[in-house]
This record gives sequence, C-alpha cells and structure tokens, in this order.
Amino acid sequence: MLKRILATTACGLLALGGIAACGEKGNDGASSKKPKIGVILPDSKSSARWETADRKYLEAAFKAAGVDYTIQNAQDDKNAFQTIADQMITSGVTVLMIVNLDSGTGKAVLDKAKAQGVATIDYDRLTLGGSAQYYVSFDNVAVGKLQGEGLVKCLTDKNVKNPVVAYLNGSPTDNNATLFKQGYDSVLKPKFDSGEYKKGPDQAVPAWNNATAGTIFEGMMTQTGGKIDGVLAANDGLGNAAISVLKKNNLKLPVTGQDATAQGLQNILAGDQCMTVYKAVKQEADAAAELAVGLATNKPKQVSTTLKDPESGRDVPSVLLKPVAITFNTVKDVVADNYVTKAELCTAAFAAKCDEAGVK
Repeated sequence: MLKRILATTACGLLALGGIAACGEKGNDGASSKKPKIGVILPDSKSSARWETADRKYLEAAFKAAGVDYTIQNAQDDKNAFQTIADQMITSGVTVLMIVNLDSGTGKAVLDKAKAQGVATIDYDRLTLGGSAQYYVSFDNVAVGKLQGEGLVKCLTDKNVKNPVVAYLNGSPTDNNATLFKQGYDSVLKPKFDSGEYKKGPDQAVPAWNNATAGTIFEGMMTQTGGKIDGVLAANDGLGNAAISVLKKNNLKLPVTGQDATAQGLQNILAGDQCMTVYKAVKQEADAAAELAVGLATNKPKQVSTTLKDPESGRDVPSVLLKPVAITFNTVKDVVADNYVTKAELCTAAFAAKCDEAGVK
C-alpha cells in the first residue's frame, strides 16, 4: 500500500514539456556538449541515507538513462564542496545537482555553474537566493507536522500530563530544518500557548552533528533537572543521540525522528523512539534524475509545482513528494518498500520484535 501511495505521488509531477523559462542558459550549455551529470552530496555522518540510499538510487537512474555521471561527497567541508564543484565544471559536466551545506556556499556554486552554461538542480535542500532551475525534495513542512503529530500521539498514549517538550532542531544553515520546525511548531505551539504542554529547551544542532546533539541534550537534561517528557528530534541521528543520553540516565521518553534509517527503525522496535518519517528516497532520486537527464539531453521537463524562495522571492519549479509517518505497526512498510532490508533491520537483538511488528 505504501509503495503505491508514494509511486502515485511521484507520478504526474513530471511531464514532458517545453523549455522551462528559468533554464534557458543551462539548456544551451548542455545542448552543445556531451551529456554529463555531476552530483555533490553533503556528508555521510548526519544521516546514513546520503550514501546508502541517494547515491545508490541516483547511480541506478543515470545508468538506466545511459548518461555519463559523477557523484561525490563533500563530507561537510565547505571548501571541499566548492573544490568538487569547480572540478566537475572543469571536467565538462553539463548538469550540476547539489545538496548544499549552507545557502551561501550553495549559491556561489550555483552562480558559477550558471555563468559557465551548466544547468543546475537543488536536490533535497533549497539554496536560498540561489539560481537552480529545479528543486526536488519532500514537502518539508509536512515532515515536521508529522513529527509534531507523532509526538502528541505518543505523549497522549502514555497519558503524560502537562509534558515538558524539548526540541533538538536540525542545522541552522539548512533551510529544510527551518521548514521542519515550522511544521512541528504548527502542531506544538498551540499546546504551549494554551498551557497544555510546557516548552522545554529549544536548540539547533550545527551541521546535524550527532555527537554535538548528544552534548547539547546532556546540557538540556542538566538545565531542566531531568524534567523532560518528550523530545522532538529532527531526524533519526539526533533522536538516537538523545536516546543514548536517556539510556545512561535509565530513562525512556517519546522521541521523534526522520529518515527511517535502520537504526531509527530499530529504536522504534525497541520502544526507545516513538516514530520516524519515511521519505521514499528512490522516488526523490528518480524524479531528480529524470529532470537532470532532460536538461543534459536538451529535452527539459516541465513540473506542475513551484516553491517560492523566501530570500529572493523567485518561484522555483519544484517536485515535492509526500512524506509518511512510521510507527511500530508500520515499520514493515519501509521494509516492504525495499528501503531497508529485513537482514539489516532484524538482527538477532531485534528478531523477536520484527516478528511482532510483522516484518516480512
């Protein structure tokens, strides 16, 4: 069922059409050279997905389309990010797809590519003030809303009265983190305002660094004297950092997540994490690859959605896919969708829980 829903979401967003007005310069550059697509991923520590999912699915899509490509990872190094971009442009890429580390670095890279006649795509993260011809991601406000709703349900199920909720937000330089927070604030702020919930510590985690998140959460526990009842963690890595601290203190609280990583799903099976958000990365990678191949082969696609860049005011042609909330009873759907394998999820320590959750 989940696979059909996600496939349907992705279908219809991409349609054959004429040249997108914002892409004329990039298309001219692409048309005069042999098609070659460059992709810069952000890191491999903030989330396992970049190397275990995005790279794999993008490679498969490019190979299926028969286009030359190169995929490199900047490993959270802004200088390396710019160097990789320069090398890709020099090597003759006709399309550059980036996951920015921050909008400043991302904009500099996109502008340089545009000046060289290279078409550009923002993948997963919008570069504020940037010049990318397309943006491909998920509805990130919806992601945050699912997290907020998930935490409310977990606290309600545990019958926690006047819970103190702490926020472990994503990187302050990642526009997605801002959108996630906008989503979960839309659910939780009314509860804070009414006095039903109490607002606890609220901090961003630089570069989505999990070790830093653990240190920050330790500080939150000290600051509140351990009086935290729920943790809105912006992704599974940050959630696991909080869970590790809670375990050291022999505590188990509702903690959210995102990305449906094997570790996050195992935490859900163990009862240490109350939910995660599954984003079908294959759908995202396939959509981005289709747009990239279209630009590289001078057969650009039109998309039916735009997203306004809050910095420049530009309406960026966008593909925004639908996220799905995952709890104990729906962990099996992520496995059924082939995002995580049963072998990596259901190790000996989790075999019984996998059976209980109906993982096939």
